[in-house]
Amino acid sequence: MLELRNVTAAYGNIQVLHTIDLTIHAGEIITLIGANGAGKSTTLMAISGIVPIRSGKILFEGEPIQKLAPEKLVAMGICQVPEGRHIFPALTVQENLDMGAFLRTDTDAIKDDFDYVFSLFPILAERRHQDGGTLSGGEQQMLAMSRALMARPKLLLLDEPSMGLAPLIIKQIFDIIVKINKEHNTTIFLVEQNANQALHIANRGYVIENGVITISDTAENLLKNQDIKKAYLGI
Repeated sequence: MLELRNVTAAYGNIQVLHTIDLTIHAGEIITLIGANGAGKSTTLMAISGIVPIRSGKILFEGEPIQKLAPEKLVAMGICQVPEGRHIFPALTVQENLDMGAFLRTDTDAIKDDFDYVFSLFPILAERRHQDGGTLSGGEQQMLAMSRALMARPKLLLLDEPSMGLAPLIIKQIFDIIVKINKEHNTTIFLVEQNANQALHIANRGYVIENGVITISDTAENLLKNQDIKKAYLGI
């Protein structure tokens, strides 16, 4: 579904990604783990068209997308839930979700998707007329994920969904990620500091260090890798 070939990216004169190669197959949950500043978020933003790449190719379903605008990528089926949620705080929950479906015209299916996200996160149904900025951190994360789902993505990019959340909410969020993947066959690319949690739900994983992919393996093998245990799992 997605392939990065020798992708490099920079902020001004500071190069962040160095010839990144990775592949994601349809229906997978893939996780990208690494330390702060390693290039995880930049990788997602390069895929989303937010950070332009300097060289290399990004292919989605076999088509090069590295020169397309972010809204074109959303229309193609790539949606990102950004780090820090970035909901619209002055809009209600309902209005935030409407923004997720902005490019769609299939009214009946949009109504079905409202029902679906409210079944995933019943608290949002209770808060549908409440301003997004008044929600708790966990509820805002639920809203950010639901807003992306309203676009009916084929590929969902999740950037640090557990950041700043209580353990009970983190478990709920990760359970929902698995549910979205299984029920809708939505492919998921997960960037996550909580490497242990991410690897337990992923099929495969990549490790990025200083803008370079250093390890690629099944999630099961990465959980057993002694270097990974020491560096990212605290074991």
